[in-house]
Amino acid sequence: MKKVVILAAVFMFAVLTTSALAQTPTYIGAQKCAMCHKSEKSGQQFPKWDASKHSKSFAALSSPQAADAAKALGVTDPVTDAKCLKCHAPLAAKAAELKAEGVGCEVCHGPGSDYKTMAVMKDKAEAAKKGLKLYANADEIKAHCLTCHENAHNKTFDFAASWEKIKHPVPGK
Repeated sequence: MKKVVILAAVFMFAVLTTSALAQTPTYIGAQKCAMCHKSEKSGQQFPKWDASKHSKSFAALSSPQAADAAKALGVTDPVTDAKCLKCHAPLAAKAAELKAEGVGCEVCHGPGSDYKTMAVMKDKAEAAKKGLKLYANADEIKAHCLTCHENAHNKTFDFAASWEKIKHPVPGK
């Protein structure tokens, strides 16, 4: 009887451990990123994002201009329409609680639950292994940007000028 209990306990431990390891990374929100990414030393990534149009992209859907643009597209309510949310709040379908942050950190860098700790983030390779999306060059960044900005609302997109406004490197790296 004792062996059966021990075997059952070992089996349950293995199942629980495997299940925990196989969990899908989750989105944590820009406010969690802010804890480490707001200082001069880190390059002030959070304040740069917070001052950008990306952080206000969902709120923009409530503007009179958004109502006009939506009407032209046959959209009744841009705040709830998937066609609008796809770019103005890309995480809305995956993490509804983050809709109001618009185009947050994780839209470009991936769900942060597995790479958010300081121990992981200190090692770039480990952070990437844990899901941090890194870009090899400007062409990769541009390709990602174009998923929303390519001919958006019939406006041309100047990647170089736009990137200058929002780039956020860590100083000295």
